[in-house]
Amino acid sequence: MSESTANGTAERVHVTRSRANPGGARIADGLPFRERKPPWLKVPAPGGPTYRQLKATIESENLHTVCEEANCPNVGECWERGTATFMILGDVCTRRCGFCNVQTGTPTWNDPLEPLRVANQVKRMGLRHAVITSVDRDDLSDYGAGAFVGVIRSIRMQAPGCKVEVLTPDFRGQEMPLARVIAERPDVFNHNVETVPRLYPKARRGSDFMRSARVLRLAKEMGGDEVVTKSGLMVGLGEEFDEMLETFEILRAHEVEILTVGQYLRPTERHLPIVRYWHPEEFDALRDAAMEMGFSSVASGPLVRSSYHADESAREAQASRAVAA
Repeated sequence: MSESTANGTAERVHVTRSRANPGGARIADGLPFRERKPPWLKVPAPGGPTYRQLKATIESENLHTVCEEANCPNVGECWERGTATFMILGDVCTRRCGFCNVQTGTPTWNDPLEPLRVANQVKRMGLRHAVITSVDRDDLSDYGAGAFVGVIRSIRMQAPGCKVEVLTPDFRGQEMPLARVIAERPDVFNHNVETVPRLYPKARRGSDFMRSARVLRLAKEMGGDEVVTKSGLMVGLGEEFDEMLETFEILRAHEVEILTVGQYLRPTERHLPIVRYWHPEEFDALRDAAMEMGFSSVASGPLVRSSYHADESAREAQASRAVAA
């Protein structure tokens, strides 16, 4: 839509369309948006001293974190622990996933100094494990791979003792951008498949499940034992237990080592509805089944997110390798 400015010229104002009915398709009714959440999903509101300090510092550096952009329920706990997941390449995504709270539109962010600013913040925070993610940037020729390369190199220079985990888009399935990132040997390469294949047309328009699975397999082939591979899913969009297990098996067949599973929480009424809340015992069952399939580390719980206690998951994967050797 457009609005008139003071000088009479038309200024385009971005308005995100509802994601609850992607493409106009009718989605099965879910739980009312304002329905009371089950008790196991309640967490204290963030606001501790470390949280406030980090928030001020990150804002002063004009950095973005997925913790805030995605309304992560663990932001208070993680920031109090002195950990954060940095989101590079701006806060506007070129895709429009029905579950995601990051705004969508035409990105304008272009900051060549961003890798240095992120690395400086990692050093100031004294992180031992930094997670770097980004919005999808299908508008860029390398889909944002160069920015990941720059951040990895900058962290290695400014904070050499810090482990680096990257959570990347699918790079539209192109091998060259992926190869550039893996060539920097991030300690963990993460790409979330997010949901079961059946729900991709509903939840991840513009993406393809098997393309994402192939990205994970290629990352492992390119990185070998120097790179740990990781992926994550959420539940609550209408998937079945057996579908989750089938998806786990596909990920294991594509050499994924670390798995995370958490409950989808609807950000606004304009996003996909929650079909149901999974009980903590069901998450335990998913974890047990995944471990039996051979994953090195599985974090499965209502409040688990891809980067939640990422340092612990990476250590578990390394320990599993050592035992296997």
